[in-house]
Amino acid sequence: MSPVVLFLIAIALFLFLLVFGMPISFSFAIVGFTGVVYIKGLGPGFALLGTAPFTWASYGAFIVVPLFILMGQFAFHSGISQDLYVAANKWVGRLPGGLALATNLACTGFAACTGSSLASAATMGMIAYPEMIKFKYDPGLATGTIAAGGTLGFLIPPSLVFIIYGAITETSISALFIAGILPGLMLSSMFSILILAMCLRNPRLGPPGRTFPWAEMLSSLRNVWGMLALFVLVIGGMYLGIFAPSEAGAAGAFGALVVALMKRQLNKKLFVTALIESAKLSVVIVTILIGATMFTVFVTATGFPTVFGAWVTGLAIPPYAVLAAILFIYIPLGMVMDALPMILLTMSTVFPIIVKLGFDPVWFGVLVVLMSELALITPPVGLNVYVTQAVTKVPLDQIFKANVPFMLVLLVAVVILIVFPQIALFLPTHMR
Repeated sequence: MSPVVLFLIAIALFLFLLVFGMPISFSFAIVGFTGVVYIKGLGPGFALLGTAPFTWASYGAFIVVPLFILMGQFAFHSGISQDLYVAANKWVGRLPGGLALATNLACTGFAACTGSSLASAATMGMIAYPEMIKFKYDPGLATGTIAAGGTLGFLIPPSLVFIIYGAITETSISALFIAGILPGLMLSSMFSILILAMCLRNPRLGPPGRTFPWAEMLSSLRNVWGMLALFVLVIGGMYLGIFAPSEAGAAGAFGALVVALMKRQLNKKLFVTALIESAKLSVVIVTILIGATMFTVFVTATGFPTVFGAWVTGLAIPPYAVLAAILFIYIPLGMVMDALPMILLTMSTVFPIIVKLGFDPVWFGVLVVLMSELALITPPVGLNVYVTQAVTKVPLDQIFKANVPFMLVLLVAVVILIVFPQIALFLPTHMR
């Protein structure tokens, strides 16, 4: 059987298992194990089954994942999200669509503390949506802002997706974190411009709020010191070469605990809850990586990456056309699967091509994360939309429709980064 046919059968089987409710990790593992047994026999298949779990469970650099997850849990329970939203509202609430702008800005700040898009969407859904409805905001604009703003958790460091991408491609996680800062701020600004333009065109979508005195606006900044301190500690430490990613994760988790204790928001029950939730999410991610490793071993054994890479690089088309075609693949994939399995499914095939074409792995990582953000709000499997719907109870079709302008802005951001790669690479080239 040819490598191409084997690969297509494997993808079809993987999607079949997902459709019928098999967890992503086991879908990867079953297809990978079965494929290796088919190609090499039972012995190598069981050897893979025995080595893959140990490989990822003992991977030293991967300790950064539970540490950053724990940091996000402590930040979540310290009330940082509420403080960010209140401060942002006092500064921009008076503008057309002011509460939506405040929500987007709060999502940006909260992303710098948690690295989780789903947590940002869920938290802002609980905090910001009731306020926007109270002031007669359009439910579509409100939920679209929450779902799209939540995606910034994937791009603004510390990002769990950057950690996974760096681990499986052996790209510097510190450089990826730093590379996400300027594109993250750019995308947040583009979302804000979109919200403002929509509300200027149709004031009924988001009427202006009240104007606060300067003294109250300035005093609100005192409540966001926790977010700023964590960002400077973690990202500043890595940028200056003080921390490795794992050390930055440990410093961030400890710093978030100190912030939560100083704000007197963390009791014994919430502390235990943060530990349990961090452990659960860490186990889920490690299990997915174990399954994805088995799948990658099978794909490599088929010879498909070599055949596909030789075919692509042999095409008489410019490298940027190849890059555009690779990025386009993530649009239909994002319609049927979540960001993490989408990245794990494709990297073994597309990353060698990217390197062979001479593209920067850090820059490509930022582009992939942007496409992953698109998957979070793309129907029918946009997880951020489902989380937003669960919190706000707005119909799914209304939220998906409201996210169309944000999806277009995301695609524009991808084009901008392709044309101007230094937006992502400027800070990494100057870090220690």
